[in-house]
Amino acid sequence: MKNEETFPIDENDTDVMVTLEMDDGSELDCEILTIFDVEDQDYIVLLPVDENGEPLREDEVIIYRYFENEETGEPYLDNIQDDEEYERVGKRFQEIQDEVEE
Repeated sequence: MKNEETFPIDENDTDVMVTLEMDDGSELDCEILTIFDVEDQDYIVLLPVDENGEPLREDEVIIYRYFENEETGEPYLDNIQDDEEYERVGKRFQEIQDEVEE
């Protein structure tokens, strides 16, 4: 089994927020829930929030492939295109949530 890293945002952290620019030009504010690794690829889980920082929907998250520019450290995201990859990543995220709840 490969070494998998998880970087959860815990209750002692200030909410870490990002703003996504959507394809239609609108913006979506999101709280970063966690960044984790599956098979040497990092993924980020975002919770869409309103202008007050409240979740738009408690049960809806967005998961992207997560990368950092090796030279600048600037983060960037990429859509998950493969259904099998999305299922693996979703399963791992559910495991992380279950571990946190224990």
